[in-house]
Amino acid sequence: MICVALLFLYLAIRRGFEPLLLVPIAFGMLLSNLPMSGIFEHTVTAFDAYIDPSKTETTGGLFYLFYSFNKLGIFPPLIFLGIGAMTDFGPLIANPKSLLLGAAAQFGIFTTFLGAVLFCNFNAQEAASIGIIGGADGPTAIFLTTKLAPHLLGAIAVAAYSYMALVPVIQPPIMKLLTTKKERIIKMEQLRVVSQREKILFPIMVSVIVILILPAASSLIGMLMLGNLFKESGCTARLSETASNALINIVTILLGISVGASAQGPSFLVLDTIQIIVLGVLAFAVGTAGGVLLGKLMCVLSGGKINPLIGSAGVSAVPMAARVSQKVGQAENPSNFLLMHAMGPNVAGVIGSAVAAGVMLSMFS
Repeated sequence: MICVALLFLYLAIRRGFEPLLLVPIAFGMLLSNLPMSGIFEHTVTAFDAYIDPSKTETTGGLFYLFYSFNKLGIFPPLIFLGIGAMTDFGPLIANPKSLLLGAAAQFGIFTTFLGAVLFCNFNAQEAASIGIIGGADGPTAIFLTTKLAPHLLGAIAVAAYSYMALVPVIQPPIMKLLTTKKERIIKMEQLRVVSQREKILFPIMVSVIVILILPAASSLIGMLMLGNLFKESGCTARLSETASNALINIVTILLGISVGASAQGPSFLVLDTIQIIVLGVLAFAVGTAGGVLLGKLMCVLSGGKINPLIGSAGVSAVPMAARVSQKVGQAENPSNFLLMHAMGPNVAGVIGSAVAAGVMLSMFS
């Protein structure tokens, strides 16, 4: 496990693979696996005593105390608050059809869920937690796993964040395989200007509609849209600034080191972890392919006006997936600019992964 931690540190520092996530995860993993560090010592916390009154509260290792906030489901929604404050839903509002691309990219979640149940002997709760890796959304994966399969949290969190970091490596071959050069060079029309009123109404309407239909998604969707309302309302600049900078950075540090610390040798170096890593790749690949294939269909139906490459951005790795769409498209045609068009499916994927988690939670909790 120490070697795995050092490998992740190398990938983050030297190769630049999502260092803001991998550095705290890898260092937490390193410290918790050092002999006799006790930093992730599992003693009885206030949370454990609350769940089981027969237990007496005692202190625990520092990283385990941080980890308790994951078990309580606090850190992931706070991350979503910060994401909302950094997200511009304008491209999605300007092109509502891109919501379909974000939905298609969630196909990998449900495909992997079935595969985990049918071929790997995971139960429904475990399979749902593994499948959510396909959404390429680390906080959502952590949130759902802590609710359904907390014993798999270390492996699922490491897999989810690792694949998020590897978006520029995993996606381009799939995108090129499923599209032709003629499709990749398609230029799309400039998006219309979205008014501030539309941007203010959007988070309110999405919150009301989604939570009324799917209450289990209220924590993630509610905090995501609250953060976005901070950004777009025009009167809460201080709150938006805090949520999108100081707060999300602090929570990312604490979440990263506590999740990394949970990946200890005896529970991590097992067959289930290998299966989770393999299934995670499958989930991510199918999600990417689902978005691209629907993009191809929309390209045909629109008479060649939609570049199918933007469908790959439907996974919710914001904004990396959108940048990959831009990079692949521009490699074929240097004058092609797909970034803003890809941001529509990209932010739709954030909503889609939260909704998928809500569906899984409502079905299997």
